[in-house]
Amino acid sequence: MSAAPRRTIWITGASSGIGEAVVRACHSRGDRLVLSARKQASLAALAQEIGATDAVLAPFDLAHTDGLAGLVERVWTDTGGVDVVVHSGGISQRSKLIETDPAVDRAMMEVNYFGTLALTRTLLPYMIAAGGGHFAVVTSLMGLFSAPLRSGYAGAKHAMHGWFEALRAEHHNDGIRVTMVAPGFVQTAISLNALTGNGSPQGTMDDATAQGITAEQCAAVILRGIDRNKALVTPGKKEVLGYWLGRFAPGLLRRIARRAKVT
Repeated sequence: MSAAPRRTIWITGASSGIGEAVVRACHSRGDRLVLSARKQASLAALAQEIGATDAVLAPFDLAHTDGLAGLVERVWTDTGGVDVVVHSGGISQRSKLIETDPAVDRAMMEVNYFGTLALTRTLLPYMIAAGGGHFAVVTSLMGLFSAPLRSGYAGAKHAMHGWFEALRAEHHNDGIRVTMVAPGFVQTAISLNALTGNGSPQGTMDDATAQGITAEQCAAVILRGIDRNKALVTPGKKEVLGYWLGRFAPGLLRRIARRAKVT
């Protein structure tokens, strides 16, 4: 029995958190890696640490995507094609909406939504010409429902679900597959970097985040979802419960959200 062909997987947000955990898991499976985050040095250090000698480094900032056409062309040429993209780059929020500067809402959209769309849109013609590809999009439970202190973040994540569902419908016959990933609390630095109402980082670890699932557990669920071509995966037992409550008992979920400790 022949071994499965080696895949090329492009991971954004690759230098930390869920993205880094996906990088390590993919490398252990023998996948070829394309690594993206803002800092080239961080990507190079990670590739060296795990021994990914043929990894392609593709640094860029999700908030500034004007140069993506050239980057995608270089990556596609260097790798011979990208099979899977794991969109895990992004930023969160911790502030009441009435106390939030509109610039924070715009940052949520620019990084989480427009930056992710820009890479997807630029890659899409290449994938279609090659016969298909798979986008795994790390959104959040906040893409399925909302909670306090996450207004702009939830808005951006809801928008991602809407856009990628349209992509799934329009390009299914082109071999394009989409897996939406809706984790809840994951043990990463997301709350440390989350923007407060004036745009400054929160700088503290949320108790709920510190008690969440590990990034490695989340990465394992993401890869299973890709392997099984799942439309939606929700890493974590509480997250699964939240998903089903949102579908069948939304009023109860809203009451829980109002009272829940979300930091």
